[in-house]
Amino acid sequence: MVPFVADARENSLNPSVFRSKKLTSWLGRTGETQFSLFCIVAAFATYACMYGFRKSYTVGIFQQTEVLNIGYKAALVASQIIGYTLSKFIGIKFVSEIPAKNRAFAILALIAFAQFALLLFAIVPEPYNIACLFLNGLPLGIVFGLVLTFLEGRTVSEALVAGLCASFIFASGFAKTVGKTMLENGVSEMWMPFESGLVFVLPLLFSVWLINHIPPPKANDESRRTKRQSMDRTARWAFVGKHWFGLVILAAVFIVLTVIRSIRDDFAVEIWKDMGYQAAPEDFTQTELWVMVVVTAVAGATFLIGSHRLAFLTTIGLIVVGLLMVIGSVISRQNQMLSPFNFMVFFGIGVYIPYVLFHTTVFERLIAAYQEKATVGFLMYLVDSLGYLFYLLILLSKTITLPTGVQDERQSLLASWVGDYGFLVLLESISFYSAIACVALCCLLGAYFSWTLPKNRGENPADLKVQPVEAGASECG
Repeated sequence: MVPFVADARENSLNPSVFRSKKLTSWLGRTGETQFSLFCIVAAFATYACMYGFRKSYTVGIFQQTEVLNIGYKAALVASQIIGYTLSKFIGIKFVSEIPAKNRAFAILALIAFAQFALLLFAIVPEPYNIACLFLNGLPLGIVFGLVLTFLEGRTVSEALVAGLCASFIFASGFAKTVGKTMLENGVSEMWMPFESGLVFVLPLLFSVWLINHIPPPKANDESRRTKRQSMDRTARWAFVGKHWFGLVILAAVFIVLTVIRSIRDDFAVEIWKDMGYQAAPEDFTQTELWVMVVVTAVAGATFLIGSHRLAFLTTIGLIVVGLLMVIGSVISRQNQMLSPFNFMVFFGIGVYIPYVLFHTTVFERLIAAYQEKATVGFLMYLVDSLGYLFYLLILLSKTITLPTGVQDERQSLLASWVGDYGFLVLLESISFYSAIACVALCCLLGAYFSWTLPKNRGENPADLKVQPVEAGASECG
């Protein structure tokens, strides 16, 4: 077992007052396997706890009122998504520039603000409390990028980030289970989100304390995956300008995945109901548990591929497999070949395989293959912000109900296309046709990157010649 040798910079990156000397010493002498397990557990727990402050409210029905002809629950979801989307755009700059020593404190501060917003949601009368979910979403979109920065740039980053991504598959269902259980035990819909958040406070504090011990990548990691560093505005634009064609297509595919995944996640209760099934609290956790196991195994295994070029192209192929599962799941359910439970599982696997691969492998191997100094966090927030923006447009076009007598020609194009047939029809119609389009885009991606990606570059330290982005990059921390 090769011992993990901590970089000398770790003491400058993490304030020692928040760290245990014994744990730091153990991380410095432990083997790679134990170190990787520690990283996975710390990252999984941290981000899973965040979901307790974000997703539990979605199990509420909130049927009591409408706001501007929008259903109250849809208005709540839209309000939070507006904040979350804005947070993603802010995160493009924030995550790529924040010093490493400030990450742990930033995670706690952002989630504390989100919990305070849930307290306001319980206190402020409806419908004015809709704005409180905007405040709740505003800080939470930055948390993933902060956690990701602890894990990227390592030879086993795919496995580590797969563990992180497992958290948002599992934790979404678990947060709903916590929320539903509280509702069934007499907690009101307005107080349920805040009280659900309280359940996760102590686990969050412990998990952030753990993740704050993770040292920076070793020299061997940096030689194989390139050194990850902060990027200022000039560096970000230089990278995008150099690789704009491939990034545009990747962004288009990710936008579709974000929309499909978000509809399934935010309106799971309504989708189960549209299938004629009244979901029990444990159903939300059980379906996501199966999805998590399969997706984590697939995404995590990509670290075994040594060649960055081969790993990237293999990932594009796996994305196509996931999209075909989405198409097949829709056809099978409509032909009564899948039960509601199995549909949610197979459809979830199909969506999350490509969605998680973007987080674990696509940008990680793209940066490593080109040997340029950049961060996965920047690229993820670039496409993530666009994905949530498009989801917000779809959501608003679905939920806005025009007053009686308004002519059809005055409806928005999206509203007339989506119609008003329920969230199951919305999910299946968008998923089926957009997945077909994305398969075609992935074929184009495969051809383009087969031509442009360097061959046999970045796998062996002796072959490396790091090419920094032209300007603006500064060493992290």
